[in-house]
Amino acid sequence: MRPEARRAEHGFTLLEVVCVIALVAMLAAVALPLLPRNTSRARLHAYALEAASLLKADRNAAIRGGGEMSTLVDAPSRAIRSGATGQAIRIPSDVRFDALLPQTCRRRAVLSTISFFADGTSCGGAVALTGLDSSYEIRVNWLTGRVEVVSRSQGAS
Repeated sequence: MRPEARRAEHGFTLLEVVCVIALVAMLAAVALPLLPRNTSRARLHAYALEAASLLKADRNAAIRGGGEMSTLVDAPSRAIRSGATGQAIRIPSDVRFDALLPQTCRRRAVLSTISFFADGTSCGGAVALTGLDSSYEIRVNWLTGRVEVVSRSQGAS
């Protein structure tokens, strides 16, 4: 044999590369939906800020309109809905959603709402959003109507 015929080929053929890419794509298509997709700390903080913004907008609407404005806090359906705009925030299922709301306000029953009044006061309440590595509480002060977001450590109560 001639020396040129004995040379080994180096590299891959186009068919081999396409087959490997197809196998990797099939594995990714099967494996990616099985990977857990948890809400990140930044996204959890964004949900808390969005909820606080919605509550502040309802408070401002009550003051401007000279009447009562209520924000619906629906823990079973994992949603917070503005009384002024109808805008809703949906909380993902991997986030723990807790609401501490008053049972009565101004001598009447309250059903899953945080109410604001024309003088800036409110019925108060708190909403807690807890992820894997972080937790935020949106607090509404009953006396001042002030809305604030507080970061809570996992070990604190």
